[in-house]
Amino acid sequence: MSARAKVGILISGRGSNMATLLEAARAPDYPAEIVLVASNRPDAPGLARAAEAGIATAAVDHRAHPDRASFERALDAALREHGVEFLVLAGFMRVLTPWFVEAWAGRMLNIHPSLLPLFRGTHTHAQALAAGVRVHGCTVHFVVPELDAGPIVAQAAVPVLPDDDEDALSARVLVQEHRLYPAALALVASGRARLDGDRVAFAPGSGGAEGALVAPSLP
Repeated sequence: MSARAKVGILISGRGSNMATLLEAARAPDYPAEIVLVASNRPDAPGLARAAEAGIATAAVDHRAHPDRASFERALDAALREHGVEFLVLAGFMRVLTPWFVEAWAGRMLNIHPSLLPLFRGTHTHAQALAAGVRVHGCTVHFVVPELDAGPIVAQAAVPVLPDDDEDALSARVLVQEHRLYPAALALVASGRARLDGDRVAFAPGSGGAEGALVAPSLP
């Protein structure tokens, strides 16, 4: 593995989390280098955004392939061609098959807009409001074949306010997503957090969060 881990980002849309990862990786002491942004949609706005930042891009259109297996093998080939070591999902709107997930086991991260294991799937902010929870948030986890069920790397929480609607709550969570994802990727890319069976093992001194609502603590 290189001094800075080589990371690929998968997107399907504008890539707001992608943008924060690109910005974080510009720091010379950040342990990851973004070497590729790939999308299943050639018209994804995030591809142009990445290209403007000087990052290599690839469009692997799922509609041009006869089945999921063919699409995923083409995507996998593009990632390996660029030497990608870790993979980050940032608004990638395709459910990946067990074959692809196993090929990248322990090296693929996703961010989900809830405090997993609560509120898996879509419309998480509506789910949180309907459940009446007082705390909501986001989770970075390793990807496993079961949707939104992978071992948790990091979480950040926000309060749910009495007058919140979906938009207000989503905006509050998104602020934390943009902080949490670069920090979690840094933990994994540097080897301070790694997949160990069905849990995440942390190196000593990787940061606690006593008295905080972010765990592990952000820099």
